[in-house]
Amino acid sequence: MNNDKNNFWRSAIVPAILLLIMWVVKHIEYNWDVDFTKLGVYPLSAAGLIGIITAPFEHENFEHLISNSLPFFLLCLALFYFYKGIAGRILILIWLTDGICIWLFARPAYHIGASGIVYGLASFLFFSGILRRDSRLAAIAMLIAFLYGGLIWGIFPDFFPGKHLSYEAHLYGLIAGVVYAICYRKQGPQRLRYSWELEKEVPDEEGENIEKGDIYWNEPNNFDDFIFKY
Repeated sequence: MNNDKNNFWRSAIVPAILLLIMWVVKHIEYNWDVDFTKLGVYPLSAAGLIGIITAPFEHENFEHLISNSLPFFLLCLALFYFYKGIAGRILILIWLTDGICIWLFARPAYHIGASGIVYGLASFLFFSGILRRDSRLAAIAMLIAFLYGGLIWGIFPDFFPGKHLSYEAHLYGLIAGVVYAICYRKQGPQRLRYSWELEKEVPDEEGENIEKGDIYWNEPNNFDDFIFKY
């Protein structure tokens, strides 16, 4: 129990720090009357390259920031809790891939906000849980689908008429999450395998091998032979 609690709090460190930076940036803008919009990604512009790193920290207003804060924190927390061996790498790759694709292919405008990363984390957790066929991760995948299934509409440019939404950031983030779920499917947590699933052979009394799935019985020599250890 203590280990789970410690793992939970350790997993919350990076999401909390990143979210704190987002809120500090917005409070600086609000209290000092400055505008950091030019820290967003501006496609095919040398000045817009910095936005690949900084754009997720900048939001149009508090409403925009609030809408991204909870999903970003929860999805990032889930990533670091369940995929702690590769979580940092996945977050950085989704972050950079989304930003680079925006810079290369998006409409000419400043693209700001963390929603592209939110889409990337959601799609990574969902598809990774399915690909690994692990009951715990599959449950997370189903929860993601239930809570954030509506995110799919954010990749269609005409679904929110009149709003300046960067559907490109959403689309590229979603694609990045799928790609890295496939690329890293054999790294990080794997499906729990039970004793009857293990690939091993057991010699019988005549020295022949009994294949996995066959039933065998030997007379126990002592009480310990009746105990299945796990």
